[in-house]
Amino acid sequence: MREYQRNATAMIGAAPKSVSGHRAEIEMLRINAISCAWKFSLVFLLLTGVLPFARAVIFYSTGGLNYNTTAPSGSLAGSGWQWVGSWIGFQAVPIGPFHFLAAHHIGGAVGDVFVLNGISYTTTAFFDDPASDLRIWQVSAAFSSWAPLYRTGDEVGRGLVVFGRGLTRGGAISVNGALKGWYWGASDGRLRWGQNTVATTFNGGSYWGELLYATFDQTGGVNEADLASGDSSGPVFINDGTGWKLAGVAATVDSYFNTTNSGSGFIAALFDASGLYYSPTNGSPWSLIPGPGPVPSGFYATQVSVRAAWIDSIVAPVPDDVPLLSGPQMAVFLAALAGGGAFFLRRAKTAPS
Repeated sequence: MREYQRNATAMIGAAPKSVSGHRAEIEMLRINAISCAWKFSLVFLLLTGVLPFARAVIFYSTGGLNYNTTAPSGSLAGSGWQWVGSWIGFQAVPIGPFHFLAAHHIGGAVGDVFVLNGISYTTTAFFDDPASDLRIWQVSAAFSSWAPLYRTGDEVGRGLVVFGRGLTRGGAISVNGALKGWYWGASDGRLRWGQNTVATTFNGGSYWGELLYATFDQTGGVNEADLASGDSSGPVFINDGTGWKLAGVAATVDSYFNTTNSGSGFIAALFDASGLYYSPTNGSPWSLIPGPGPVPSGFYATQVSVRAAWIDSIVAPVPDDVPLLSGPQMAVFLAALAGGGAFFLRRAKTAPS
């Protein structure tokens, strides 16, 4: 057992304009990592300013460019791929017939287009959560289906499926010949999915709110994944026993690291950061992360379950979050209903009194 101070995280998307110049939120937290036998304390420093855009899912098992670029199958079938749309170069997910959920800090403007399964939807309004990084967008045409929300609040210890678009695994990072992880590679814009486990939840301060935290572990399996710059707004799905539900929206990743105690550092997917250095400001002073390992880095996602009431205040919940009719069917139904109403109105006006 030992203590590890993790001093910083970096947003995996554009810096939130609403907190530009705002003092960093710092909170000391205790984490029991589900996949590790050790405990460590976390200093969670949210940096402001422009940070790298996120575009990646990085895997422990492979750097193959074609890995997990098609919909999950088997026990993971229906785990969210069908609901992941493209939104201003990032990801977002429909959560109602006329609304989708995204990260606030990636931006966007009314009139921008959300693309889901090849169909374009024009945005007409947005709603910002006052207690987290979530933003709900309204569109002008109905979705044919949408993701149900994870509402039970028991995410810790549960397996997850996460989605991101593009970045490949870069070069290896080693300390004294021992592999520690990988740099972020080039972006290719392809949607990928990976798996992980929720290690813990905690409050990330006044802007970020409640977060899910998942670590990049050696023992996580062939689909074990970490996120990188550009994966902001990528959805996290968890199966609650009745089906796959939207449980999180990707927000930040651990940073900064260095192989020496001087110069500029880097952000990377690390399954063991021991023997490397960290700095909350990407510069002096750098502090050595002691061993023994493994000391994995990880990613953070806004916890949807604790914001379900706010979401429901904007998007009226539908039983089981499943539409009774598809978008085209709903349009036909509403047109028929309007036509029928007009017919009966005319009859009422001409009927003898």
